[in-house]
Amino acid sequence: AFKKAFKVWSDVTPLNFTRLHDGTADIMISFGTKEHGDFYPFDGPSGLLAHAFPPGPNYGGDAHFDDDETWTSSSKGYNLFLVAAHEFGHSLGLDHSKDPGALMFPIYTYTGKSHFMLPDDDVQGIQSLYGPGDEDPNPRHPKTPDKCDPSLSLDAITSLRGETMIFKDRFFWRLHPQQVDAELFLTKSFWPELPN
Repeated sequence: AFKKAFKVWSDVTPLNFTRLHDGTADIMISFGTKEHGDFYPFDGPSGLLAHAFPPGPNYGGDAHFDDDETWTSSSKGYNLFLVAAHEFGHSLGLDHSKDPGALMFPIYTYTGKSHFMLPDDDVQGIQSLYGPGDEDPNPRHPKTPDKCDPSLSLDAITSLRGETMIFKDRFFWRLHPQQVDAELFLTKSFWPELPN
């Protein structure tokens, strides 16, 4: 999971990651519970999953995972690859994104894709720090739809419990009658068992 999570970032930047079997690396990975030595204690199962520090001295770049969580490679528990890829984004200097389709969005959502491709928002963020990689400079990374795009074609619109739901790709907008603006969500965040 960790190797695949690092590859997410090295595929779109000139960065290379090498595993060290001893010594100190720029990004040290550890599992811990409760108070684990960095003054940012974990809270047990199903709360704070992990945290990472931005590049710098001492803890800088390090990623810590809560050993009280159920880590998996599937949709059960928490997917270690997805959480690790998110935390390594912090290790490399990225903050949280406001884009609900981004890996760096602060709320965990299992995507369920067998071949993960870094969303465009994350690619732009990491490349602003490190530049593009040597691969295809313009690959098609998933983009979050823009509701103001005049060429946007929708997949479905429905009404549920008085709310209007508008679907496009892996996203939907949710509009309540008392709201002025629709909120954008990943479909999997509401219906995790739906097929991809």
